[in-house]
Amino acid sequence: MSPTARALRAMEFLQNRPGATADDLAAALGVTERAARRYIGILREAGIPVESVRGPYGGYRLGRGTRLPPVVFTEPEALGLVMAVLDGQPELVGAALDKVIRALPESVGRQAKALRDHASPAPVRVSTRPDPSTTSALVAAIAAKRRVRATYRSETGREWDADVDPWAVVIRHGRWYLLCHSHRANAIRTYRIDRMHDVQQTTDTFELPDDLDPVSTVEENLGTGWEFPTRVVFHGPLEKVAPWIRPPMGRLEPLDDGCVLTGSTSNPAMYAEEWLTTVPFAFRVEGGPELRAAVASVASRFTAALE
Repeated sequence: MSPTARALRAMEFLQNRPGATADDLAAALGVTERAARRYIGILREAGIPVESVRGPYGGYRLGRGTRLPPVVFTEPEALGLVMAVLDGQPELVGAALDKVIRALPESVGRQAKALRDHASPAPVRVSTRPDPSTTSALVAAIAAKRRVRATYRSETGREWDADVDPWAVVIRHGRWYLLCHSHRANAIRTYRIDRMHDVQQTTDTFELPDDLDPVSTVEENLGTGWEFPTRVVFHGPLEKVAPWIRPPMGRLEPLDDGCVLTGSTSNPAMYAEEWLTTVPFAFRVEGGPELRAAVASVASRFTAALE
């Protein structure tokens, strides 16, 4: 971290801890007491009033009316922000990122701009962009602990109205999910926010479950509650099959001679073509009929390719 960046961190620390001593400042910055005093000198040279009071109750404090700049980032923080934007949706927040880079100190901003200019992220095929107003409405309902009524559209295009208690918004592998309790199903559900619309907050309130872990709960429930049941038996030990199973595919459990995957899907064709075909173990589809038909269709295509 550069001396200027440490001086800005020292300024931030003094604003939050007026009266801090040089020893306090050194401990917060991870430097020696002599170096901490040097950063105080840098701030004073820059025209920032830093007052010092001697005695047992003395220390450093910022002069009256002193305020931090709107954006204060270290170089690792700034580069981390740029990397996060490039890894997500750069076209959505590109203009805002440009403003952040312009507001950074010159030495930090130069590195951030270079990363922005010379990194070229490839789009994530499975990523989706939910409507910002829908997401905002759901977040507001979560904060207020208010039930919402919304319309949901499945992958096959079927729509229904849902009354849900919104528990959390979870972002997973480029997709935004609402973890909620569905009153229609009387069960936990995980809905993709990009498939929700007409979100209306109601007057009914709710309480979150004790010790809720939103991320792990989403993982457990991605493969439940959809139109078509699925059951696939794999001829391989659970510990070897498990790394190839995505949470939306269902729950994997051991059997005497292999393991079984049970769940549900709204798109049997995708389940067969994109998910099952990647698992390098022999398997048998026991249900449901929609998934069996989809697997038969894939098998027919592959067989025809060899004729």
